[in-house]
Amino acid sequence: IQHGWGLTEASPVVAVNPMYRRKMESQGTLIPDTFHKIIDLETGEEIPERGQLGELVIKGPQVMKGYWKSPEATESAFWTDPNTGEKWLRTGDMAYIDEDEYEHLADRIKEMIKYKGWSIAPAELEDLLFKNPHVFDAAVIGKPSTELDVGQIPKAFIILKPEFKGQISEQNIIDWVAERISAYKKIREVEFVDDIPKSGSGKILRRELIDQEKKKLGLK
Repeated sequence: IQHGWGLTEASPVVAVNPMYRRKMESQGTLIPDTFHKIIDLETGEEIPERGQLGELVIKGPQVMKGYWKSPEATESAFWTDPNTGEKWLRTGDMAYIDEDEYEHLADRIKEMIKYKGWSIAPAELEDLLFKNPHVFDAAVIGKPSTELDVGQIPKAFIILKPEFKGQISEQNIIDWVAERISAYKKIREVEFVDDIPKSGSGKILRRELIDQEKKKLGLK
């Protein structure tokens, strides 16, 4: 069994993790005749350096021509290379490409936390929290901030392992994360919970958590 990655608009495979040289933390390398680039979300320009985070765009024979009778949706689904005029499919994923051309997905763009102009991937913080010996499960969202020009703050919902309940404080978690990540990515709030909403496939339902926070703040 080989792990592959793709999307419906790319019929549906883009990359495969090769059996002979797997990188389990990645989505793998491109299948034949497929190409990828990373573009800057702010400038819309290509980021040629490897290891830099941006939106993943792809090109290949499996990429769709467009959405049926939806020219506006089709237009927004593609990025046009300013140098060649070629159209590349926007995946909607924040990712980086490593030095071996393996793709590493960080998070969906629509789920990125916007903090003081910075973009923070919830999945990156969740992966870090899972390394904490006291944490059983975790979900991170961008909580709307009431402070001017802040945007959102990273908030973590955490299920502690049973043996640590009552022994670990929210501040313990905040401090632990702060020691291991860039200052702007620090978790600002922690809430201990007994359950984290997930879909049938196990995907975190962040929207439910965000709506819950908005309701607390009296926001729509």
